[in-house]
Amino acid sequence: MDIGVLTVPLGGQSLDDALAYLSDLGVDAVELGCGGFPGDDHLDRQAYLDNEEKQAELEALLDEHDLRVSALATHNNPLHPDDERAAEADRELREAIRLADQLDVNTVTGFSGLPAGGPNDEVPNWITAPWPTEHADAHEYQWRVADEYWSDLAAHAGAHDVDVAIEMHPNMLVYEPRGLLELRRRTNDRIGANFDPSHLYWQGIDVTEAIRLLGEHDAIHHVHAKDTKVYESNAREKGVLDTAPYTDEADRSWLFRSIGYGHDESHWKDVVSTLRMVGYDGALSIEHEDSLTSAREGLEKAVDVLDRAVFETQPGDAYWAE
Repeated sequence: MDIGVLTVPLGGQSLDDALAYLSDLGVDAVELGCGGFPGDDHLDRQAYLDNEEKQAELEALLDEHDLRVSALATHNNPLHPDDERAAEADRELREAIRLADQLDVNTVTGFSGLPAGGPNDEVPNWITAPWPTEHADAHEYQWRVADEYWSDLAAHAGAHDVDVAIEMHPNMLVYEPRGLLELRRRTNDRIGANFDPSHLYWQGIDVTEAIRLLGEHDAIHHVHAKDTKVYESNAREKGVLDTAPYTDEADRSWLFRSIGYGHDESHWKDVVSTLRMVGYDGALSIEHEDSLTSAREGLEKAVDVLDRAVFETQPGDAYWAE
């Protein structure tokens, strides 16, 4: 597996400087934001799309620093009830898929999106319970919206030979593994997971079991390496559905943390081993969102832990089993 980095926290640097820094850390791959919430500081989608000269410059820069692109990232809400916002997100996603094809990158990461609870509503609605029954009805409506949109989008991805890796995220229709598998069932195998454990931890989902479940369906297209710590003293009082600002750290039930600060090194070795068991051999793309430290320190500590956890060679012959 490769150690990768989503370069968004380094957006204040030029791409050349960011790649030089990451290469010096021993990073193997980068995930580049090209729209949506990740922004496009390091990959202006409009500038690179259909531009062979710009694409050649990017390839040369990556070669210079001995790095590859694991995925293009454009996280947004293509199911938004506001038609303009949905159209913008859809355009970003479709263009990211086209650009990935042109750059010979096989994965685009993003969100499933979240519709409103009904055709006349104006804001997205995250349904987390089936009662009162209008919530169950709203959830069925949302899946109909998602089915229509994602079936067409999956066909677009298939036409370009690109996988779409969806991050299971709260306030999105797909926020846990069974929902991801349901969307995959309704579309095609181009739809899979950008397996980010950070949102699964605080939901109480066993991460290695989730890897096994998705791995049974060959549904892991990309992986984010990102940790979360649940602070039980707060969680015991208010649970984990926490709306306190991320920067109000002392009052939150959970926080995104740098690798090793939510779960220890042995856990991350178990994550890596389980990913290998199910056949995943791509990048572990570090996503830094730890408000208790700087991006550089968080990235460096994460690389340090993963460097000891990741296998660099292919398995040898099991001579002891013969």
